[in-house]
Amino acid sequence: MPIASIVFFRKKAPLLLWICWTTVYASCQTRLAKSVCLSDRTKLSAEKMEDSVKAESVADGGGLVNAEREPEDTLSPTDLSELLAAGTKEVHEKAENTQFVKDFLRGRIRKELFKLGDVALYYTYEAMEEEIERNKDHPDFSPLYFPELNRRDALSRDLDYFYGEDWRERVSCSPATQRYVERIHQVGQEEPVLLVAHAYTRYMGDLSGGQVLKKVAQRALKLPSTGEGVYFYQFDGIHSAKAFKQLYRSRMNELELDMATKDRLVAEAVLAFQFNMEVFDELEEMGKDIQEEVMDAGMPVHGAHGTGGDINKCPYYAAQMAASGGSAYVGQLAMAVLRHPTGQVLFAAWVAALAGLAAWYFM
Repeated sequence: MPIASIVFFRKKAPLLLWICWTTVYASCQTRLAKSVCLSDRTKLSAEKMEDSVKAESVADGGGLVNAEREPEDTLSPTDLSELLAAGTKEVHEKAENTQFVKDFLRGRIRKELFKLGDVALYYTYEAMEEEIERNKDHPDFSPLYFPELNRRDALSRDLDYFYGEDWRERVSCSPATQRYVERIHQVGQEEPVLLVAHAYTRYMGDLSGGQVLKKVAQRALKLPSTGEGVYFYQFDGIHSAKAFKQLYRSRMNELELDMATKDRLVAEAVLAFQFNMEVFDELEEMGKDIQEEVMDAGMPVHGAHGTGGDINKCPYYAAQMAASGGSAYVGQLAMAVLRHPTGQVLFAAWVAALAGLAAWYFM
């Protein structure tokens, strides 16, 4: 090989090596940018979903969301459904704006916290459905007796999925949930008509906003599409949620109650919302002690693709840190790239180029 060529390649070898390394690095940065863009789109989508959920919540009582209503011309301001809607509007909005609910609607759910939420729901529905069964023939409640609404067995299946068959030995009723449960038992035994407020608040929300939360939970927690973990939100005996909710409100409005009793029902519904908010706040406090990766709806945050939840194994994160000037992350970037399929292909190309250069150099 001519001396001039040897000198040339000795001078240019560092440049060629730098070009190969830059190619690998640029690829990682490109993938990082795409990942960030996808994350931003996901967040925007989640925020739109939250706004849509709240827009559908037309001050209709019950749960997190309620939409479809009876035609205006068939309703009277003194109908129980209208009184409940107006009387719970303020507390309803407060419940929707608790941090726990906002995070849920945005798809930022921690699995352990979601499981604890299911535990709270189980004890709540166990108490409510026990009292409903006890009072199913009571004249002030019997028109609203619909066993197809029952959620206890569905929640039992969800807890079996999350905790295993021995879940009853592994969970307990939290203080805030216990206060809610005690109130439900009290009204069921002392004043059954007030059960109407608790049943309406919970079941109508489950049939409306609960269907949105089901989709959020499935995406954020990567739950099976076959329903495991979200049986609570599935009403197999109800084919049209809209028609059923209209029937339920119609039955409520047909109850023969005086205005004093209706006012007490509104006050009890407000109290039910307050109990729910206490549970939400308690869950939020519990969450501060739970060290677990948060998931965004529709997209895992450093939790998939073989990283095992370790952010340091993510090539995009490592590339970003190296670009910001962290020298310790240069080595980390190299290791992260080698763990990633794209990086492995590029590294193989880089090695091949280097081998070709060496062979040419020593010819």
